[in-house]
Amino acid sequence: MENLGIGLIGYAFMGAAHSQAWRSAPRFFDLPLNPAMNVLCGRNAEAVQAAATKLGWKETETDWRKLLGRDDIQLVDVCTPGDSHAEIAIAALEAGKHVLCEKPLANTVEEAEAMTAAAEAARAKGIRSMVGFTYRRVPAIGLARRLVADGKLGTIRHVRAQYLQDWIADPEAPLSWRLDKEKAGSGALGDIGAHIIDLTQYITGDTIGEVSARLETFVKERPVAAEHSGLAGTAGTERGPVTVDDAAVFLATFRSGALGVFEATRFATGRKNAIRIEINGSLGSLAFDFEDMNLLHYYDATEDSRTAGFRRILATEPDHPYVAAWWPPGHLLGYEHGFTHQVVDLVTAIAEGADPEPSFADGLRVQRVLAAVEASSASRQWQEIPE
Repeated sequence: MENLGIGLIGYAFMGAAHSQAWRSAPRFFDLPLNPAMNVLCGRNAEAVQAAATKLGWKETETDWRKLLGRDDIQLVDVCTPGDSHAEIAIAALEAGKHVLCEKPLANTVEEAEAMTAAAEAARAKGIRSMVGFTYRRVPAIGLARRLVADGKLGTIRHVRAQYLQDWIADPEAPLSWRLDKEKAGSGALGDIGAHIIDLTQYITGDTIGEVSARLETFVKERPVAAEHSGLAGTAGTERGPVTVDDAAVFLATFRSGALGVFEATRFATGRKNAIRIEINGSLGSLAFDFEDMNLLHYYDATEDSRTAGFRRILATEPDHPYVAAWWPPGHLLGYEHGFTHQVVDLVTAIAEGADPEPSFADGLRVQRVLAAVEASSASRQWQEIPE
């Protein structure tokens, strides 16, 4: 089988998740190309070597530009903070490398537009690109999309979406790059709100046309981190400003006329990674919560009212999306499986010469919603989102 040489840039939280996916995908799925974990790239030579040994990468680089010049790399996986996404992804595409880029696609609409233009130019030469909205690959989410596409919910009227975390609810939790606007672009809005924007548009097949929003930063100043690992860190003695939002709430109108209510926060005390989506239509409803990610709740309004009710669907059957490659029914999947499914879809699309989804254009669509939410919060007015 032909190898697809992978170069991963970034080795922290997302880098580890992506590494696990590249390692697992060919061992459980019959892929048309073999992902070869050739190079892990990071700025600190000692740290990146330790990560490569732990995560299963053959070699390391400390300069992503050198990575792009290597003949044994055909795909570049970008797991860096958002301020470097555009520069790295555009350079990789121009170097003839396929690109997988973590979400949100960029820190600004202008960067996302440039990345999308570069992706379109590369596509004409057979080079593919994808943005990493991995929650699309949860089997229960795939089933939800199928139910909507099959007309089981009828006309969509309401969309409710929440992404709730609490990892910085403690005001003494230290600063990280995710709390720095220059590096992250935004706070809860872009980091987790981007996911529910993408998920609701993906499930419904509709797009958001206008928003009215409010952003809030509850804790304006925090300790500077003495050390950091993943989402956790150890506070030092100095303090610094928080320059992003802690929470985002907004109303939305979808282009079909459906009404949306969105909330993204890192201050929902007790909620660790709750992605809650409920969609109501003229013929039924569905509900999902990632903290119970193998379940989808479905209500069929056409059933006899005497026995009608929400149906609890355990999305672990072989004919549910992706599940056939894993375990027998009832043997649950976890967070990491979405990343593996992402690899499967991307590698398959590259081999088939097809366009993987979500595309950079999909990422740009989400970026425009993020920008409109920020503008609405600043102006206290509704903001329209261009097609």
